[in-house]
Amino acid sequence: MGVSLRGFFISRIIQLVVTMFIVSVVVFFILRLSGDPILVVAPDFFSEEQIEQMRKFWGFDRPIGEQYLNFVAKAITGNFGTSYLAKRPAMELVFERLGYSWMLAAAAAAIGLTIAIPLGILSALKRNSFVDLIITSLSSLGTAMPSFWLGLMLIIVFSVHLGLLPVFGALEPKAIILPSTTLGVGMAARLSRMTRSAMLEVLNQDYVRTAHSKGLMHKTVVMRHALRNALIPIVTVFGLQLGWLLGGSVVVESVFSWPGLGRLMIDSISVRDNTVVQAGLLFFSLSFILINYAIDVIYIILDPRIKFQ
Repeated sequence: MGVSLRGFFISRIIQLVVTMFIVSVVVFFILRLSGDPILVVAPDFFSEEQIEQMRKFWGFDRPIGEQYLNFVAKAITGNFGTSYLAKRPAMELVFERLGYSWMLAAAAAAIGLTIAIPLGILSALKRNSFVDLIITSLSSLGTAMPSFWLGLMLIIVFSVHLGLLPVFGALEPKAIILPSTTLGVGMAARLSRMTRSAMLEVLNQDYVRTAHSKGLMHKTVVMRHALRNALIPIVTVFGLQLGWLLGGSVVVESVFSWPGLGRLMIDSISVRDNTVVQAGLLFFSLSFILINYAIDVIYIILDPRIKFQ
């Protein structure tokens, strides 16, 4: 049974709170299982007394349950503590890198959609033809190809040999081309396969044949009738891929030294800077959840027959 818009958002907020609670428990306790981060941060020449003073200063001398409650109470207000190494608020470091990660994800998503939708439609329209074989083969290759390997190949070709694009960093606008292409190609490979499958399913429906029998232009039938009704599964996969771009671009950011949140997470994990790791992981989780909720709303916009559940 459908429920009201207000009920829909209330249920989603409850789900968000429960999910974030579970994520906070997992993140907090798993990081604690890795050992005492103070032993990593403390200089080698520190005495046991000085190490104990550091442990007390950061609150690691308290019972683990009390540490968790204190962590949750501060996290609700956006206070994840101070970075052990940078000596700055963890969220301040996260927000500094956030813009770069969103910029990279947006560029990669634009590339992925630009490639995937036309190729997926063309593959469906040319089913079992040579064109279909080429497109599906390329899609399979793109899906199987590791992103770090593709990134290295792009660096060798366009940076080392041709000298057209910068290798590392984000000091100039064109520096985003190689990392976004690396991520966008993988996204396009997966999304084009879904577009092909969804289009094949709707192209054989009665309403598509009826539209053709009425004398409508082939392009109009494909874009207005077939593609619109095939968008639900495509949007679903796109939402999952967008969430992956935000949280799964860690390797690509490391390959290209892109100053995003993923690279910050890798650097923080390597030195066990737990406050930054906790803030970054919780933000990744929150972003993924919110993207999924946005997809639910898009479903209803695309197909008004879908009710709030």
